[in-house]
Amino acid sequence: MKKVYLYKGFERFWHWTQSLLIFFLMLTGFEIHGTYQLVGYENAVRWHDNAGWAFLILIVFTIFWHVTTGEWRQYVPTLTNMKAQMNYYLIGIFNNAPHPTGKRLLSKLNPIQRLTYFALNILIIPVMLLSGFLYLYFNYPIQGIEINSLMPIAYIHTVGAYVLITFVIIHLYLITTGRTLTSNLIAMITGWEEMDEHEAEEAVQDVIDNASQYVKPVNGDKKKKKKKKKKKDKKDKTD
Repeated sequence: MKKVYLYKGFERFWHWTQSLLIFFLMLTGFEIHGTYQLVGYENAVRWHDNAGWAFLILIVFTIFWHVTTGEWRQYVPTLTNMKAQMNYYLIGIFNNAPHPTGKRLLSKLNPIQRLTYFALNILIIPVMLLSGFLYLYFNYPIQGIEINSLMPIAYIHTVGAYVLITFVIIHLYLITTGRTLTSNLIAMITGWEEMDEHEAEEAVQDVIDNASQYVKPVNGDKKKKKKKKKKKDKKDKTD
């Protein structure tokens, strides 16, 4: 067994901060809808709004990080291995079948995860934020936008919330399907993913291949290598 540093520091900070904010938004959101009473309606609304702003700020920094580091490529959808991955989630996972998609430093997500996170980041979360802020600033005039009723906005925001809750439940379940019950959780806390030797070598191979294009011998070294090769060839002939 070996450990591979799969999840960078900011990546883990973003993941856990986002998780806490989503949980807090769910908690205050349900109280706003009257599901229960913990802190009172007014406090729930105020804290929900503040958490929404914090979420938006986190997203801005996260977008900047993904763009500047190239990590955005991790979320580009692909159909490669899609069928095998679907079969694994539907059947293979219950029969202890091997995972069809290995984790790599430059490709940490399987095709279904890529598609899910792409939809989440491009559609669900933006809709949640937009509907939330439209609801928050309903009484402020916005040029080019006429809002006659809060109900459609509230429905959209609520539907988006339930989609997000569904994702969280599935995500929590899939966390437990790693090598051990807590291995995926520990990896996202420490950054280090446990793999067998073959998986570890494959995980870093893309990085090694990419790095090799930036390394080449200088002219002097090339000449020395040619001379050594000629000497070796002469020696082989004489032998």
